[in-house]
Amino acid sequence: MDAERYDRTRPAYPPELIDHLVAAAPGLETLDVGVGTGIEARQFQAAGCHVLGIEPDPRMAEFARRSGIDVEVAKFEAWEPAGRRFDLLVSGQAWHWVDPVAGAAKAAEALRPGGVWAAFWHVPEPPEEVTDALADAYRRFVPDAPIDLKSVPKQPADPYGPLIAKVADGLHEAGGFREPERIRHDWDRVHTRDEWLDQLPTFGSLTWVEPGAQQQILAEVGEAIDRLGGRFTTRYATVTITAVRD
Repeated sequence: MDAERYDRTRPAYPPELIDHLVAAAPGLETLDVGVGTGIEARQFQAAGCHVLGIEPDPRMAEFARRSGIDVEVAKFEAWEPAGRRFDLLVSGQAWHWVDPVAGAAKAAEALRPGGVWAAFWHVPEPPEEVTDALADAYRRFVPDAPIDLKSVPKQPADPYGPLIAKVADGLHEAGGFREPERIRHDWDRVHTRDEWLDQLPTFGSLTWVEPGAQQQILAEVGEAIDRLGGRFTTRYATVTITAVRD
């Protein structure tokens, strides 16, 4: 993963979500699980939090450190709190990589009573002209791909619903948390042609595609965006599950 590209192109999180979580937590000591390049960590820092990041990818961790975030390199399930306790544990676009039960148990160990755990994900929905161009080019230039982007549903009424249910089950099984709650923030972002083509290679469907095929796919998506006037609006849902430590 190109850490610099990821940080440059991936969107930040709604300010309302950041403010809500900071207000709900009993203090400002914050643990960011799967901190990545530090996108949400910098938002929480700007809100007054003291943030420690946990990140298994050394390249991502180093990038986050350069942006002013303290980061320890480890898989969260194997990370040792060493007696440290936090008021807020957040995980942006990353908790699906964490074992739902072992991760919840580790979170319960790391949070002080009344502390807030929260995991959240973006669900983008670009215009059909853009998604169809990507799916058609992907099928043509990567015929042996393990997924068919044409079969991926448009933004559902309950984005990440099955994943969030699995995460909630993990919290229940691990114990130590009150009943989880869900939050959803809907918002829009305007992307230029260059911005969208810069972000696309950070998505899992394209990260493994060899450079020649990837460039052909991007060229066709770029032509579709040109037909829209060189820019377009993407609808986003940011979906969150939160739980309070007993």
